[in-house]
Amino acid sequence: KEMITKSYEKQIKSLSAEVESLKNPQNLGATTRLDELRDENTKLKYRLNILKRSLQEDLPVQDSKAMLNINQRLQQVFGGAITASYPELEDPPLAVTPSQQAKFADYQCNSAMSMAQMLKAKGTKVSPREIAEKIIKNLPENELIEKTEIAGPGFINVHLKRPFVSQLLSNLLVNGVQPPPLAKKKKVVVDFSSPNIAKEMHVGHLRSTIIGDSMCRLFEFLGYDVLRLNHVGDWGTQFGMLIAHLQDKFPNYLAVSPPISDLQAFYKESKKRFDNEEDFKKRAYQCVVRLQSKEPDFIKAWNMICDVSRKEFQRVYDCLDIKLIERGESYYQDMMTKVVKEFEERGFVELDEGRKIVFAQGQSLPLTVVKSDGGYTYDTSDLAALRNRLFDEKADIIIYVTDSGQGSHFQVVFAAAQMIGWYDPKVTRVEHAGFGVVLGEDKKKFKTRSGDTVRLMDLLDEGLKRSMDKLKDKERDKVLTPEELVKAQRSVAFGCIKYADLSHNRINDYVFSFDKMLDDRGNTAAYLLYAFTRIRSIARLANIDEAALRQAAESTEVRLDHEKEWKLGKCILRFPEILTKITDDLLLHTLCDFLYELATTFTEFYDCCYCVEKDRQTGEVVKVNMWRMLLCEATAAVMAKGFDILGLNPVSRM
Repeated sequence: KEMITKSYEKQIKSLSAEVESLKNPQNLGATTRLDELRDENTKLKYRLNILKRSLQEDLPVQDSKAMLNINQRLQQVFGGAITASYPELEDPPLAVTPSQQAKFADYQCNSAMSMAQMLKAKGTKVSPREIAEKIIKNLPENELIEKTEIAGPGFINVHLKRPFVSQLLSNLLVNGVQPPPLAKKKKVVVDFSSPNIAKEMHVGHLRSTIIGDSMCRLFEFLGYDVLRLNHVGDWGTQFGMLIAHLQDKFPNYLAVSPPISDLQAFYKESKKRFDNEEDFKKRAYQCVVRLQSKEPDFIKAWNMICDVSRKEFQRVYDCLDIKLIERGESYYQDMMTKVVKEFEERGFVELDEGRKIVFAQGQSLPLTVVKSDGGYTYDTSDLAALRNRLFDEKADIIIYVTDSGQGSHFQVVFAAAQMIGWYDPKVTRVEHAGFGVVLGEDKKKFKTRSGDTVRLMDLLDEGLKRSMDKLKDKERDKVLTPEELVKAQRSVAFGCIKYADLSHNRINDYVFSFDKMLDDRGNTAAYLLYAFTRIRSIARLANIDEAALRQAAESTEVRLDHEKEWKLGKCILRFPEILTKITDDLLLHTLCDFLYELATTFTEFYDCCYCVEKDRQTGEVVKVNMWRMLLCEATAAVMAKGFDILGLNPVSRM
């Protein structure tokens, strides 16, 4: 922080001097240039204010224990150089990325080409190479750049200082994997899972549950205040149908709790009657009215049905280690009346054949806030939920994790909320993180052979069975205790189901295949979990305990002389920039790709660089290269934290 501050202060002094110089009429020369110079003065003031604001607000204080985001630090360094070189450019492009060709550089700054276009548009013709040269000349003093070179038309190749990277690895080993510093602790609400009461959870809920949980884990690790919400469908017409059927099938339900174990079958029975029996249908509608009037007997029946469903949902959540706070549609029931009134008072409500509708600016489809029978809709409850999250929870970030098919619905809800002035998208981030559907191996929607929806518990049980078969094929049952075997079985089964989902770009559909998930080759959880277990076992096989590793971390320099040591060291330290990127785009497959790259980079290192040297005859350890053992330890630490964010649970032996 001190170096960045000095760099910015230097630029502020320089720009302030220029501004003062322009105020002095003696320095103006020909009067024809007066307007031009005034324009220049305005631009300089603009850049000056930006720099001052950056200095005061935007730079988080660098905690010495936190992992440094190298990419972000390079952006600060190059951002300062670009501003000093071309102060007349407003928001110049800042493109710093890891180099695709490690033999040429560690990172690259590719801003010069875009800057040349911007300058050309302003009437100044400068080649990208000249721009790159000027940027390099204006690079402030810094702790991380060894040297820079210009390649091709104007790419700036950046080489990092090896002692700097070595020190960062030592910090990581001493302090553990700490999140990069936060400029401000924000409140994040994630709405995910969201099954419907009295219906089975299906694979769509599985995707929402896995993706939403991982997003929460990421924001929690980074230090945000996270509220995990389960927006359960627990209100509406179907409850009248279910309560009427409950009254007929278990007339003494108020005195004796009804033995409804298969709620899905109970739902199907009531739906059949609702569709075929007119008297039953009328009674079901009356039950809805009495439930919505909150009559105690009807609330009790509703609670019973909800409780049976909750127990089923919880079985899935327990298997997958998911924590949620349930806030069903019923939670927002009283708020909906206020929301409708607020839209009416602002003149946004139109009548349409007895319905009350709202057209949001720029949207062709309206929201129906009140039905013709006076009831509320999903539109009303989603508006009420959003208002509650903005005003009562005071959320800075709100993320909805549902299938992509609901994207247009949320687009209209968000537009209506902005129209009425609930939030400004420049200040508050409200986003729909959509995902594709799950396909079977036949590339059609994932269903059972009979065409039914796949029950999630059946899916999880099948995963357990297959992972045990896999472990026995590898003869792990012969070396693990029964308790270790069960732990490994659950770790592989549930880890593979989660990772198969998260390792695909969530926006795309993906094919569900147990065979691919459980394959221990390629970018799969099985491969990564086995790789992690192997890395963790290296120290154990060399008879090095945790205390010795901790002591070595504080006293041993992590040498990076071999090209594979250097490659692994840099790869480990990219972890914070990967996490920062995911907070922007919410694409978790980036983390999966990184963990796979880390595991394969480790394998290259381990094949070329001896960590432990043994006597060929006796097999006894004759030499331990401790700095390489520390690289093993750093790799494992970052992998373990990555697994934690993805919700995978590695075991020490597999």
